[in-house]
Amino acid sequence: MILATVAQRYALLARSHTIAMVGASATPTRPSYFVFSYLRTRGRFDVVPINPALSEIDGVRAYPSLEAYAKERGAPDIVDVFRKAADAPQVARDAVAAGAKAIWFQYGVVNDEAIRLADEAGLAVVVDRCLKVESARFDGGLSLAGLDSGLISSRRAALPARAATGRRDDAPGRAS
Repeated sequence: MILATVAQRYALLARSHTIAMVGASATPTRPSYFVFSYLRTRGRFDVVPINPALSEIDGVRAYPSLEAYAKERGAPDIVDVFRKAADAPQVARDAVAAGAKAIWFQYGVVNDEAIRLADEAGLAVVVDRCLKVESARFDGGLSLAGLDSGLISSRRAALPARAATGRRDDAPGRAS
């Protein structure tokens, strides 16, 4: 089932505990590292990196594949995908084989074949959304990025009284 509404994504996150992050990076400037670090430090999810090139990220053991993860830890609730869109079909196949309940394709990871494979296998599917952003939305953490802080508004500031009247009595160079 493709989860297209906020309520569906909220329900998925509310019932999930484990996240296997495919393509997680140990480089602090990479988006996958930021999402990994944020989700891990919030304490709500058990987030594990899946990357054959790494042994660990910030002290958390990395697994070379979803298969290796599932053999040792069981099926993840969510497979979070930080890979090129062209790699997504294989990640979807691996997620299905690992017994994942859901697959989350991050911003820009849009591949019709991968979406179809996951959907037909019965996984909950989230496409072109950031797990960190959605999690923060539901946990009140968007204010960390300046959003929902009251500092950003679409409302116009009130005009001073003299500007509202259109009078120019106090304009420079004018005698009263």
